[in-house]
Amino acid sequence: MDLQLRGKRAFVSGSTAGIGLAIARALAEEGAAVVVNGRTQARVDAAVGAVRAAAPGADVSGVAADLGTAAGCAAAVERLPEVDVLVNNLGIFEPRPFAEISDADWMRFFEVNVVSGVRLARAWLPGMLARGWGRILFVSSESALQIPAEMIHYGTTKTAQLAVARGLAETTQGTAVTVNAILPGPTRSEGVGEFVAGLARQAQRTPADVEREFFQSARPSSLLQRFETPEEIAALVAFVASPRASGVNGAALRVDGGVVRAIP
Repeated sequence: MDLQLRGKRAFVSGSTAGIGLAIARALAEEGAAVVVNGRTQARVDAAVGAVRAAAPGADVSGVAADLGTAAGCAAAVERLPEVDVLVNNLGIFEPRPFAEISDADWMRFFEVNVVSGVRLARAWLPGMLARGWGRILFVSSESALQIPAEMIHYGTTKTAQLAVARGLAETTQGTAVTVNAILPGPTRSEGVGEFVAGLARQAQRTPADVEREFFQSARPSSLLQRFETPEEIAALVAFVASPRASGVNGAALRVDGGVVRAIP
């Protein structure tokens, strides 16, 4: 299926590795002009090279900016006054007991996971509405619906993303601009891979053993019983970001491997 993304410019925040990089590749392979983002120029340059290797001839560029800050978002917007597709993928996570989550930690998680997307959407949504077409996606998590006890601050920010996405979608009524949220399940991103490898070293076990135990104890409802690949998430994002998904707006779309048991 041709997703009809040729001629569209897409910005993917936090896209130097993991889900973000997979999304950038998927969009570039569909013909979109893709702008990747990371905090350092070296990481951005490496990601640009990886996307170009996956999609030869694609229009790929990068913006090095820390979008967890107001200055970083302003710098990105200055470089790119207009985008057609905004994928708010940037996010951080960190297991920590609730009693040990400081005010500073709460503020940092909201600044990075929620406010970065708010700032970018605030800058680029008006142009989408004026031009008559656009896509904004927030990469949330199944943790938005099933708050993990070991990461309450993370889960809360993911729930907040659902509220922001739905609220913004309400402002697009009657237009060809859509705003949606994507809810991945546990995914083998760069951070998760490092986390699992660290646990395996500590326990003197294999990463495969740690993964199996994680799904048995922490995510027993998973139907996949394995970490998803970033490409599995990117496939849904690419579709929702495309003109083909014109009927999808204000939705929280699960690609969670069946972790969430609730219907819908």
